[in-house]
Amino acid sequence: MPILGELISLGTALCWTITVISFEYAGKKVGSLPVNIIRLVFGFIFLGFTLLVLRGSFIPIDASSSAWMWLMLSGFVGLVIGDLFLFQAFVEVGGRISLLVMSLVPPLSAVLSFLIFKELISPLDLLGMFITITSIIVVVISKREKKKPFHPNVKKGVTFALIGAAAQSVGLILSKEGMGDFNAFAATQIRIIAAIIGFTIFIFFKKDWKNVGKAFTHPKAIAFITLGSFFGPFLGVSSSLLAIQYTSIGVATTIAQLNIIMIIPFSIILFKEKVSMIEVIGSITAFVGVTLMFI
Repeated sequence: MPILGELISLGTALCWTITVISFEYAGKKVGSLPVNIIRLVFGFIFLGFTLLVLRGSFIPIDASSSAWMWLMLSGFVGLVIGDLFLFQAFVEVGGRISLLVMSLVPPLSAVLSFLIFKELISPLDLLGMFITITSIIVVVISKREKKKPFHPNVKKGVTFALIGAAAQSVGLILSKEGMGDFNAFAATQIRIIAAIIGFTIFIFFKKDWKNVGKAFTHPKAIAFITLGSFFGPFLGVSSSLLAIQYTSIGVATTIAQLNIIMIIPFSIILFKEKVSMIEVIGSITAFVGVTLMFI
């Protein structure tokens, strides 16, 4: 199918919308760090059984040493550093604003592709970047009450989301370098193995295993982590890698950014958030800006 990559990316957008809603709810109940490590373990199990059925092995032992190196590195950068900051942004400022800031991933990926792969940036790309960045700035500024400084949570949340966006962009570039035409589910499993190792080391240094254990005393939070793990580390990450095998990184990440619009009704209905017209228009405009980059 000529548009297979685009259709997969559309599914990715829906997966990430469900994932963000699930992890935002769970993170506010038990904290972002327990959510991170638990969802990775759940995702590892989901992927393992899928690989066992599809390829006869729980872990992709047939991957080349080069693939393991690049994908492990991608997992450390994208899933440990990126998600560590992104999940804390969910707690500080909510999934909707965090996703809007994350719409910087395609522009950042385009810049990195230019620097690493020498892919050209056209005037239309630059216009798209300008519109996207301007839209984000306008929405963030609208979160400030008149004649008052930004609430500390807004500052922290936006900063964390920016760091998360940068790390995920780098992780995506590393994934493309290491995956080639390798199975997307297997590639995701390698990235998740790296992420579990990274978060395990981080939690040991922080001595925070007690809070991870406490998370299992909140059945509702665990239910949402399970739901988010299925649509995130399992389906979401795998479909995003599968999409870039059939289309360019730019097109795949652009369509996946539809989640910044998809999440608005969920935020209103589930979290009772007051969404201003400026925020709605800003989200749509940011998506238009990203789209311009890849026409």
